Amino acid sequence: MAQPEYVPLRDRYDPGTTAEEAAQAFHEIMVKRRTVREYSDRPVSEETIRWLIRCAGSAPSGANKQPWRFVCVQDPDIKREIRLAAEEEERAFYEHRAGKDWLEDLEPLGTDSSKPFIEVAPWVIVAFKLTKTDDGGNVYYINESVGLACGFLLAAAHAAGLATLTHTPSPMGFLSKVLGRPEHERPFLLIPVGYPADDVRIPKAALSKKPLDEIMLVR
Repeated sequence: MAQPEYVPLRDRYDPGTTAEEAAQAFHEIMVKRRTVREYSDRPVSEETIRWLIRCAGSAPSGANKQPWRFVCVQDPDIKREIRLAAEEEERAFYEHRAGKDWLEDLEPLGTDSSKPFIEVAPWVIVAFKLTKTDDGGNVYYINESVGLACGFLLAAAHAAGLATLTHTPSPMGFLSKVLGRPEHERPFLLIPVGYPADDVRIPKAALSKKPLDEIMLVR
């Protein structure tokens, strides 16, 4: 087996402060991120979206296979087609696919089958997971890898002053058809990206986060 080649780590990030101060500063940014369902039609440049995808593409992945593809949709006709198909699936979800407990858990968030944000937000990014490489090779830890990349994307968008929403219409196969993606790419997440509407409102229930002592253990 060939030995890996190693190179010096020359571009390590230095926050210019202590690690504790840098971690706190980043928390103060991220703790203000909110899921937004009401968007402004204010334009967002394509170059901005390209930087967000660059950030997403810097995420770690199983065996560095990078099993993701991000289809960035600006065209109003395509967004309209996506919205209509998503709402069809969502109506089925709310009417008979979701169980009683699931629907009760969603009530405080005020969600329903109407998804106007897909059309109003200037961009819709659809993350696809690759079940194999483009040349037919293996990929590993697909969901974990693509989930990490999407997390990087959400953080980058928030740092840029943009709002996002993670939308998972189920099933999502229609996205492959609408966007003309090959069989080895499977829809993973639909993310509207844009500026929040001036009069945006969010559900109060969404503000509640578990305290640190419920999510962290030290051994």
